[in-house]
Amino acid sequence: MAGLWVLLGTLVVGLVAGAVLRARNGRIRAAKTAEPGEAAAPEERTALPAPVADALDPATPITLVQISTTFCAPCRHARAVLSQLADRTEGVRHVDLDVTQRPEVAQRLGVLRTPTTLALTPGGRELLRVSGVPKAPELLEALRPHLAQVS
Repeated sequence: MAGLWVLLGTLVVGLVAGAVLRARNGRIRAAKTAEPGEAAAPEERTALPAPVADALDPATPITLVQISTTFCAPCRHARAVLSQLADRTEGVRHVDLDVTQRPEVAQRLGVLRTPTTLALTPGGRELLRVSGVPKAPELLEALRPHLAQVS
């Protein structure tokens, strides 16, 4: 009888954990330092890891930096979503950084899972981040206030 309770308890814990992970996947979180209309500090770009700072384009208002690893299946899906979004949205650029051989980049950015997408200004200020595969309509809606400032 005790084995049945252990089995049921394990099943319930697994279902709850799965539901929590599914609910958090693709959730957009605003950066703690991001305020619309706030000017980016010039030192912010140097605070980023070199591969991320090098990926930023001064002519593009928002760069979506996707942090990926080589064997990450959801990363391929996120890459497709983000590249299509960037292709059809003026002022948005997508860059995919594979951190398989450079875990210190992910560590310095506070990335705990892949894919994680950071929306960055040309100065390196983080606007928002998405853990998991982003949902294009929700991400575009979250980026609109920042894109409107450049228009």
